[in-house]
Amino acid sequence: MSHTTPASTTVSHAPAPRTFGRRSLVAVIICWLLVVFDGYDLIVYGTVQNELIARTGWGLNAASAGTIGSLAFVGMMIGAVFAGRMSDTWGRKRTILGCAIVFSLFTVLCAFAPNAPVFGALRLLAGIGLGGLVPTANALAAELIPARWRSMMATLMMSGVPIGGSIAALSGLALIPTLGWPSMFLVAVLALVVLVPVGFAVLPETLASTGRGAADGAAEIEKPGFGHLLRPPYLGMSVLFAIATLFTLFAWYGLGTQLPKIMASTGFDLGPALTFTLALNLGAVAGSLLTAWAGDRFGAVPTGIVAAVLAGVSLVLLITHPSATGVVYLLLVLAGVGTHGTQCLIIAAIASRYPDRLRGTALGWALGVGRIGAVLAPQISGLLLATKGLDPAVNFIVFGVAALVAAALLLGVRRHPVAINENHALEVT
Repeated sequence: MSHTTPASTTVSHAPAPRTFGRRSLVAVIICWLLVVFDGYDLIVYGTVQNELIARTGWGLNAASAGTIGSLAFVGMMIGAVFAGRMSDTWGRKRTILGCAIVFSLFTVLCAFAPNAPVFGALRLLAGIGLGGLVPTANALAAELIPARWRSMMATLMMSGVPIGGSIAALSGLALIPTLGWPSMFLVAVLALVVLVPVGFAVLPETLASTGRGAADGAAEIEKPGFGHLLRPPYLGMSVLFAIATLFTLFAWYGLGTQLPKIMASTGFDLGPALTFTLALNLGAVAGSLLTAWAGDRFGAVPTGIVAAVLAGVSLVLLITHPSATGVVYLLLVLAGVGTHGTQCLIIAAIASRYPDRLRGTALGWALGVGRIGAVLAPQISGLLLATKGLDPAVNFIVFGVAALVAAALLLGVRRHPVAINENHALEVT
């Protein structure tokens, strides 16, 4: 049984548009392309990790390379938390483009890093921009489209991450053998010199100003802040979304950054190791599209539970070392469908369950906490890979269990179905 919250807790905000015009479409495409570069930048480290260990003379091993891999995610954790709040306070457009400039500039500078500490510092700074972009771009896209399309748009927007990862894997196959690992980071200059200027020209600012109306209490509720997420009616839902994101990103980014190293440690050379990464990311692209349809039809949270279980089972099965390479590719595709699909659906659920003035903050909160998982994954995986006598495939069990834990947490979310009704009032069912 549902009931509408009292007037004092009704959230007022600009109504969602009823139509989706050409200008809004162009703005959403620019946001999506920036997410593609975000995805490229996240996966690019995994494609060059073996080269950094073998050819730079920086003295890296599997464990220290895992530590460097974690630094970008530390930055992403910082960026996701603060950019979500900034976008709700300062505006989506300025935050999106500021994040794009930061991650593009510091990614390009990675190509010129003279040693491991400088490289790691640049990855951390780039991560701040990377972490801030995704929640802000999703918040902006959600405000440019009719409310009924928000769940589907959130999952489609997130398809840019694995598409960028697929481009990174393909680029690695072509660029690393001929131009060396630094060329992989120079690709980010395209976002800096093409997409950022276009974004300044076409991205709108969607947030309406918050004025003092007749109800000062309503204005206070409308003011964005993390405190609103951590008290009723949002408390349980906010905590569960955040921890589910932590475990999902642990599995997804652990695979994204460490898969080439894991496969190389089991005897594959660079080419096949990168094609396994490509399979994972192509599965994630398919997962974005599939979950966009399924989430719209069956609900984001129920579909997310199924996707997380699919990922967990697929990853655990990889510990059996299937003899047929085709089976390995299939399991990695399914893992990509499930891990990234789950994260897309979590973002879709957040985009539809929080009011406009809290949406960026809610996305930033979940993704910021979730980045803890992304930080830990390369560290833990690197330590496992550096442990002599331990089967490298044990990483798949660790990542698979994380996906199954995310499924259990999403079951808990179903007990906190807070939503926004057509009159923009909060409902608790």
